Order: sequence, then C-alpha cells, then structure tokens
Amino acid sequence: MFLKHKSMKLFRYVSLAVLVASVSACAGSESTEGPSNSGSDANLSGKIKIDGSSTVLPIAEAMAEEFQLANSDVKITVGKSGTGGGFKKFCAGETEISNASRPIKQKEIDLCAEKNIEYIEVPVAYDALSVVVNKDNDWAECMTVDELKTAWEKAAQGKISKWKQVNSEYPDAPLTLYGPGTDSGTFDYFNEAIAGEEGSRGDFATSEDDNTIVRGVAGDKNAMGYFGYSYYEENKDSLKALQIDGGDGCITPSDETVLDGTYSPLARPLFIYVSKAAMDRPEMKSFVEFYLDPANKELVADVGYFPMPDDIYGKALARAQEGKTGTVFPDGKTVGVKLSDVL
Repeated sequence: MFLKHKSMKLFRYVSLAVLVASVSACAGSESTEGPSNSGSDANLSGKIKIDGSSTVLPIAEAMAEEFQLANSDVKITVGKSGTGGGFKKFCAGETEISNASRPIKQKEIDLCAEKNIEYIEVPVAYDALSVVVNKDNDWAECMTVDELKTAWEKAAQGKISKWKQVNSEYPDAPLTLYGPGTDSGTFDYFNEAIAGEEGSRGDFATSEDDNTIVRGVAGDKNAMGYFGYSYYEENKDSLKALQIDGGDGCITPSDETVLDGTYSPLARPLFIYVSKAAMDRPEMKSFVEFYLDPANKELVADVGYFPMPDDIYGKALARAQEGKTGTVFPDGKTVGVKLSDVL
C-alpha cells in the first residue's frame, strides 16, 4: 500500500532537515534514505512560481520543500487560487507552473494563446475525489451516483433540502451542502462526473479553501461535502468518507480501487501545467524531473494521494523533456479516460 498518513510528511521533513545538517558537518558522507535528490546541483538558483488547484497544493508543497532541501538557492512559492484562478495567472505569464485538478479548458487555451504562453501538460498523481459526511452521520455509508445527482444537480436547487428526499430510508433531516467554488477544478470534475451537463445547484456553501469545507462538514451532523482525498485523509477523525456505487456495488477509495478504475467515476488524474519557455531554465528542468522521478512518488502518498505507475511517470517525464505542448484531452474530460491510452 502506498497511502500513508500525512503526519509522515512532517516526520520526514524534520528527519531530512537533521540529515542535511549532519551531512554538511561531516564532509564526504552520503545518505541513501528519503526521496531521490535527482536534479541536485550546487549551481542551481532562481525562482519558481506555482499557483492553482488547492487539491494539488499538498503535492506541490511537498515536492517544493524536498527539492529546496537539496537546492537551497532555488526559491519556490506555491499559491492556491483554484484551478481556474491558477490558469488565469499562468496564461497572464505571472506563474511558471499551474496546478490543476482537471484538464485545461478551451477558454483557457485561448487565453494562453493570446499571450503566447505555450504549456506542457503533465499528470503527476491520482486522486479519489471524496464525498464526505459528518462522523456522527449514522445513516449514509454508501451512495449511488444517481443519489448524489439527486442531491447536487441543478434541478435540486430550492427543492431537495432533506436527506429523505435523496433516499427514502434516510431521516427527515436537513441536508446541508458544502463544496468548492466555481474556480475549482474539483467543482468542474464533480459536475462532469455527477451533476451532469446542466451543472450543479448553486444554493450550497462554497469555498476555494478545502479546509473551510472540512470545517463546515465536521461541524454539522447533517452536512455533506466533497474535495480531494488528501483533505479527508488529514481529517478522517472528524469526517466519514462515503463509499460510491457507480453501478458495480459500493466501492471504498483505496490504492487498488483508484488504480484499477473501480472507484468510478470519482477516481481522476491530477496535473501540473509547465511553461515551455520556463523549461529552458535549468532550475525548472531539474524541478520537473524531480517531480516526475518515481523514486519520489512516496511524497505523493505521504500527503494523501495515489502515485501513478512507473511507466506513466516515464511517459509524463518524456513529454516534459521533449517539450510536447498542448493537451491530450481535447474535450477537457477525463472521466473514464486512462492515462496509458492518451500519453
């Protein structure tokens, strides 16, 4: 199993900090522990600006921190304005990497083209988009895609306000909903996979900060919300993740069900979009190579996501090194699409 609790991340960071200090004090010593230092170069320096998806944020932060331990003269900043907000900054030339929990949309492709921004689309991990309820919810354990649609679709606005309306066996209790805002790639993906072409209802509490959604659901017995798996993993003492029935029975998100596609339709790839011009800079090239080195995929697991198979990392790395621009998802959809078939 790849998946580990997020506290392992802090343990490793402290351990690595001690390790780096000890190596500096003892010339000539080497360590074989921890992530790969591929791309480590005493001559590397520069700044890398990253923004975008709050879902991808924990991965980006982990990669940036580990890379900077080996390359202290490279300064990496990571923001979280949502997938849509990140693309606005990226296509304006304000950032070099845009985190995204969905593929780039046509309007964003056009915006980048207007500014002559060429991008390389790079998958970096898998996520199990998680539908969560309060830990004291004792009636919902598994929900079908149709039940989720009943609760979240546009037609539900102003009409579906009780749990009993979603499933007659549920109590006649208020249904309180929390979810990402419209700049979120998770919002877009959930609409594609669950709500349908008409989109989502608009009468629910929204935030671009997934931790705000966590607090909302954790504080309300009648609440339901959704976000990336990492945020559930970090808060599972106060939340319960629902099993999802996409037509083949109730499936729990896990390494196996994400990689084999049975956690459907909520298993999805996560991306970074890299400026092609920035890839000519040695610090950027080294960082992207570090990001896609299978030796470092434990960092993905440590923050609560699911590493890709090594062959997919290899294809993603080749795409980045060759500078292949554009998207392999021309319709902007990833539901039911296998990375191995499109890379």
